[in-house]
Amino acid sequence: MSGAKSVVIGLGNRLRGDDAVGLEVARLLRNRAPSVRALEHEREPSDLIELWAGTDTAIVVDALEGTEPGRIRRLEAGLAELRDRRPSSASTHALALGEVIELARALDRLPHRLVLFGIEGTRFETGTDLSPPVRQAAEKAVELILAELGDDAPTATTHPAA
Repeated sequence: MSGAKSVVIGLGNRLRGDDAVGLEVARLLRNRAPSVRALEHEREPSDLIELWAGTDTAIVVDALEGTEPGRIRRLEAGLAELRDRRPSSASTHALALGEVIELARALDRLPHRLVLFGIEGTRFETGTDLSPPVRQAAEKAVELILAELGDDAPTATTHPAA
């Protein structure tokens, strides 16, 4: 399933600390498994509809505001928790990921399977780097994504901070 029929999209802003974790995961994934189509996306989440077009499986990696930096949450697109997710106070996006998913659903433009790996962070200030627990979680997320693409992952999990 890791061929052209799947895509991993890391969201974020490399200038805003932990918000860059999705970009870091995509970079790490490309280095570790060059056959996996892994994209870094710093623009609006609404562009995701085009990025996952024609795929069976899309995995999106994004930062989440949270109290446990480095905790990884896996959500399926059909879960109400993801559909109802609104932009956090750290977000600079016009549309939240949940709103983009609902728009894609209304337009019949969702991939067959859409999974979000959200990594909790707390450092979102401009000019900061990834915090150590979030950097460590990025490495763990790569392992989880490779397992997901191999159909070895469970359907819903939360992974404690590393």
